[in-house]
Amino acid sequence: MKLGFGLMRLPMSDENSIDIEQVKKMADAFIAAGGTYFDTAYPYHGGKSETAFREAVVKRYPRESFTVTDKLPMFSIKKAEEMQPIFDEQLARCGVEYFDYYWLHALGNDTYNLSEKIGAFDFIAKKKAEGKVKHIGFSFHDSAEVLDKILTNHPEMEFVQLQINYLDLEDGGVQSRKCYETAVRHGKPVIVMEPVKGGALANVPTEAEELMRSYEKDMSPASWAVRFAASYENVMMVLSGMSNMAQMEDNLGYMKDFKPLTDPEKEMILKCGEIIRNSISIKCTACKYCVEGCPKKIAIPDYFKIYNDLKRYGRNQESKAKSDYASLASEHGKASDCIKCGKCEEHCPQHLTIREYLTNIASKLES
Repeated sequence: MKLGFGLMRLPMSDENSIDIEQVKKMADAFIAAGGTYFDTAYPYHGGKSETAFREAVVKRYPRESFTVTDKLPMFSIKKAEEMQPIFDEQLARCGVEYFDYYWLHALGNDTYNLSEKIGAFDFIAKKKAEGKVKHIGFSFHDSAEVLDKILTNHPEMEFVQLQINYLDLEDGGVQSRKCYETAVRHGKPVIVMEPVKGGALANVPTEAEELMRSYEKDMSPASWAVRFAASYENVMMVLSGMSNMAQMEDNLGYMKDFKPLTDPEKEMILKCGEIIRNSISIKCTACKYCVEGCPKKIAIPDYFKIYNDLKRYGRNQESKAKSDYASLASEHGKASDCIKCGKCEEHCPQHLTIREYLTNIASKLES
């Protein structure tokens, strides 16, 4: 099955606690349907994603019944001596003796240069030689030119994890198509992340949803997005960051017996992409990488969602938007608290001008 269980947006019992019992039920359904591929990372859920995986899967299933991907956080590592302790901590958190797949996390031009400087490629290759890792690769957020440079310099990398969805296919910043074609040219299988773009392609404008329903009335908008990514020949796995059992059941419903999109269906989905693109002001995927180092603890993705909803649904949502914003701002930094340090933009996989957007949000929602 081409569906992978992304452990980035797990169900929460409260703001700080993962709902482990629900994760167990979701993992049970996933494995029962033939799923084996779980994807986690060091910063997901503030480090709790890895331990949730241990509790829901590792302690309850034989090791040979699943595979797990984890990642070395190159956006937060500064020195070579930091890599081994983090790797050891990840093994302990996950409760495994080895990782099936291990990536350098979120490489771009700057993190690639850092990886070269501190020997990160050699580090993960050594872990493979030691049997602590079965397969090595990297997840990537940058231009096709940078990807080509990395794969040319490091042919030992076995896989590439790319952001591919129908909204970003021709996006100048994400370059989904160009990056995919670069990976194919280098003979590297692709694992897809953000096929639903952080949920943005699960809740689409009415015009786009009606177009989808005209082709298949029972197929959800999210399912079209996942199937679009999975239809690429060189895609080995499509990750879905599922947050509840309903999303799991929806994904399993069409991925257990996966059928690639037909050419007319692909054309229809790309038309939907144009409709959606015109309705989204800020193309945020809510990955929350920007939040990690924010000195003012600004709830950036949450404010972006409120702003996007306001722009999409118009002035009749302004009162609700301001109320939702005020509620969040009572517990987090306000948009106007931004000191323009730029740490958020350094970590943003979408290369968003976050500081500029926060200024706009403050003007709109704090007045």
